[in-house]
Amino acid sequence: MTNDLIRVELHSHTIYSRDCLVTPEAYIAACRRKGIGRAAVTDHNTAEGALRMQQMAPDLIIVAEEIRTTHGELLAYYLRETIPPDLPPLETIARIREQGGVVAVSHPADRIRREAMGVERVGVVLDHVDALETFNARCLLPEDNRRAARIARERGLTGFCGSDAHTVYELGRATMLLAPFDDPATFLRSLQSGQAQARASTPLVHFASRWAKWMKRWGIVKTDR
Repeated sequence: MTNDLIRVELHSHTIYSRDCLVTPEAYIAACRRKGIGRAAVTDHNTAEGALRMQQMAPDLIIVAEEIRTTHGELLAYYLRETIPPDLPPLETIARIREQGGVVAVSHPADRIRREAMGVERVGVVLDHVDALETFNARCLLPEDNRRAARIARERGLTGFCGSDAHTVYELGRATMLLAPFDDPATFLRSLQSGQAQARASTPLVHFASRWAKWMKRWGIVKTDR
């Protein structure tokens, strides 16, 4: 890192997500090994794992969540408790704001993932969010990331990259170099001037997510709660 910038992972999952097998201990160890200074744990529809992990590594973990709304997924940073899924997006955003959180849209232009808002629906929230994920390392179509970046530029929104890591291998694939921050306001200011370090993951990582779902469905692995 240069000029005291921190390498930050802004989109990642653990065993608390339905499609991930990474334990809190393995996650934290991988971040330390890879030189990740701060990491947002954005498990699907729960902040419980992130809250537990913040107690384990308070200098590292940002409590966050990737929340399914009725119109696609949102990312929330600096939460104090879980936001429930399947609410209308504007209600989800209001609940994030009640906790003082920062709101972003994950993979907003992805045409393959059904969880994505997509360009047709993302317009509903653009006046109400702080940032867009303009590079997602798991996007299979590079043009979808470019479309997200264009939307951010056109609407004057902060863009950032995220690994969307569901495996230890993926942690750190797409990170931001940010000035030090310690709360939502300074985090957002740092994000606005951040430097992206974006690398796409191999498409094979999607098989790891499918395998994790099967392992949990068969009862071989249970979510660490």
